Amino acid sequence: MRNTAKRPPRWLAVALLAAMIPMSGIAQPGINEFYRASGEMHRWYFSLSDLVLVIGAITGILGGLRIYANWQSGKQHHIDAQVMGWFFSCLFLTLIGAFLKALYGIS
Repeated sequence: MRNTAKRPPRWLAVALLAAMIPMSGIAQPGINEFYRASGEMHRWYFSLSDLVLVIGAITGILGGLRIYANWQSGKQHHIDAQVMGWFFSCLFLTLIGAFLKALYGIS
């Protein structure tokens, strides 16, 4: 037995495909937005970089004071983990600044 379901004509499929071809050029919006974001980063990078470093310095000092207070009060069982946590968070702040500088081509 033959399948009695009607198929759409081939010209309809070709017409739909031809109608979608111009949309593929419109559907690629990422490049212009990246250039706009790059321009914004060039304008704001040094201010934001200084702000992040100041926030990192303040939290580093507070973390150091917290570790010192724990050490002086005799809570030394977590000192190594706290020192490593604060050290790697400061390292992360430094590396993310260098990474963003390289990503957006800021010299």
